[in-house]
Amino acid sequence: MKQKPHILPTIIIAQFACTSPWFAGNTIVDELILKTGLGHEIMGWVLSSVQLGFIVGTLLFALLMIADRFSPSRVFMVCAFLAALCNLYLITDQMTKWSLLLARFGTGFFLAGIYPVGMKIAADYYEKGLGMALGFLVGALVLGTGFPYLINSTAWGSDPYRIIVATSTFTCLGGALMYFLVPDGPFLKKSLKVNLYSGPRLFKINAFRKAAFGYFGHMWELYAFWAFTPLAISFYNTLHGREILVPLWTGIIIGIGSISCGLGGIISKKTGSRKVAITALIISGICCLISPILFVLPLVLFLMVWSLWGFAVTADSPQLSKLVAASASADIKGTALTVATCIGFGITIVSIQLLSYLQDSIGINYLFLVLAIGPALGVWHLLKLKNV
Repeated sequence: MKQKPHILPTIIIAQFACTSPWFAGNTIVDELILKTGLGHEIMGWVLSSVQLGFIVGTLLFALLMIADRFSPSRVFMVCAFLAALCNLYLITDQMTKWSLLLARFGTGFFLAGIYPVGMKIAADYYEKGLGMALGFLVGALVLGTGFPYLINSTAWGSDPYRIIVATSTFTCLGGALMYFLVPDGPFLKKSLKVNLYSGPRLFKINAFRKAAFGYFGHMWELYAFWAFTPLAISFYNTLHGREILVPLWTGIIIGIGSISCGLGGIISKKTGSRKVAITALIISGICCLISPILFVLPLVLFLMVWSLWGFAVTADSPQLSKLVAASASADIKGTALTVATCIGFGITIVSIQLLSYLQDSIGINYLFLVLAIGPALGVWHLLKLKNV
């Protein structure tokens, strides 16, 4: 069935806009330190609280089968408005450590109704070519994640309030676009009742299990790499007496992953999603292993390889999501995506906090070696999965 030409672009724009609050708190971390009196350890907690909120949200959404029982576009819009509201709390002057973490938790909680639900909406429209559709969709998420850093590198970045207001406004607009322009898809098959055992039973499906563990390995690396890239660039500056613009290059390195997601989606139509995912995991895994060497390279080479890493670290994400979706029946497809995403983001908290703990004991230059565990795990499981 040929879809209306505006459907995929609208989903992509909405996904980009509505995921922009994800790293918004990290881009103004210095201002948050002044407001709360905390040190630089707040960086890990600000992101981890978003991840924790996302995990709780996806767990609840999965148990109640929200994305399979209600209109996904409506769920997307409501969650977008609520995520924007939580994000706006960051501009208040009356802030404590716990109110900050609660606001970021709330942002993450409602992002659970945006990221996996957006993928569910795409799956309801694109039964064939889903790998390519998800490639563009996750590419939008990656670009949205890097968007606050890119804003912070401009004249707007001098005012943290503008960053928060801009990301919250974009989120509301994205939610409205999805609701009014993207009705329920032709392949949508609603579940009529809650089945609390549908999530756990998914792991009895061999294809789901292997695809999910591939995704978990990817997630071990991804968000920790993104979260600690600013620290890596700052460390390189200190080591070599350079003045690389940290927000600008962080935004570029994260944002460049949006290109690889779209490119990987196009390639997957010919090679299959599994091959694209394995290739991306191998490249990013090699980058993990050679990371200590990168800090002694000349500036141009350092930025080139780190950008290649940012390119590779995301290319597998939409293809792994496609493999997860393809492993489940239509009536629990949304639940399958939500369960895998929930566990995957739980893993990100472990890797982020582990790197936060290790940064003072093993040094920044050796920190990223720990992330190689993820790609190795992902490749191991995907090699046993049928190529689709």
